[in-house]
Amino acid sequence: MNEDTPEIPTPQDGHAVPFARLTPEVVLDALDSALDTVGVRTDGRMLPLNSYENRVYQVGVEDGPPVVVKFYRPERWTDEAILEEHAFVAELCEREIPAVPARTLDGRTLHTFDGFRFSIFERRGGRAPDLDRKDTLEWLGRFIGRIHAVGQTVNYAARPTLGIQTFGYEPRDYLLSQDFVPADVRVAWEAVVKMALEGVEQAFERAGDVRQLRMHGDCHPSNVLWTDAGPHFVDFDDSRMGPAIQDLWLLLPGERNEASRALTDLLAGYEDFCDFDQRELHLIEALRTLRLIHYSAWLARRWDDPAFPAAFPWFNSQRYWEDRILELREQVGAMQEGPLWPV
Repeated sequence: MNEDTPEIPTPQDGHAVPFARLTPEVVLDALDSALDTVGVRTDGRMLPLNSYENRVYQVGVEDGPPVVVKFYRPERWTDEAILEEHAFVAELCEREIPAVPARTLDGRTLHTFDGFRFSIFERRGGRAPDLDRKDTLEWLGRFIGRIHAVGQTVNYAARPTLGIQTFGYEPRDYLLSQDFVPADVRVAWEAVVKMALEGVEQAFERAGDVRQLRMHGDCHPSNVLWTDAGPHFVDFDDSRMGPAIQDLWLLLPGERNEASRALTDLLAGYEDFCDFDQRELHLIEALRTLRLIHYSAWLARRWDDPAFPAAFPWFNSQRYWEDRILELREQVGAMQEGPLWPV
């Protein structure tokens, strides 16, 4: 697989508190600086939305509906990588695939103010999809298939590939080198991560040379909003190159038999628009394992951001790492059990 340098900076990079200067006044002034180009002003109403990696706000606009503004975490992505994501989502919208693109103002989708980069989006509402319904899963599968049909036409140039190095070995090494794992469980954690990554390597070997394509990258239920008109997809911030199954397995329930049935329904819709290589089924538990390791490192890298200790107070406790050891042991067993198959 094509492995890339991780896009996440370390706390030593000097950006431990990257949003400290992002006051409500700065948010409104930044948004006004972009909206002025189309003769629109904010009205002072502002609501923080649920986001930790970036900072996202719903902001009221005079004589119009509110907008959503996203301030990007400094140094996470290059400008080129952000613009690649914007271009991909815009391409999806041109094909009438329900995604939410960054608005173009004065010929640009990426704006700067006082050292911050930000983009503006139309506010879209919706509810969580009912993943217990066969028709809902087929509908989601059709739209993901359409996303991937577009995603496979060209490759990203500035965004990385989801791989074993960037989501497995590098996060492991970071956690160990920064002494996040407590000494009395370090040996056990390191041993189970070693077994887990060996299982991931074997799963990727069984899958073989599967197709890599532009994908959503974080297609869990919270990033799918449902209305009477059907689903629309939000937050392509983690979009990257990777196997198609990455955008499907996150929608599956945890119990194996139920997951098989749900996978059947998703693929029934998916294959109306895009072929699916069943070798990728070998990757479901491997990708879940990589996500678990990467998530711990993500929390660790962000621990100097005050929003993280407040939102994740359980992280880095003794119990946290004991639970991660048990979780990874379960994943070792799951990868040995064999792939999940549609029923």
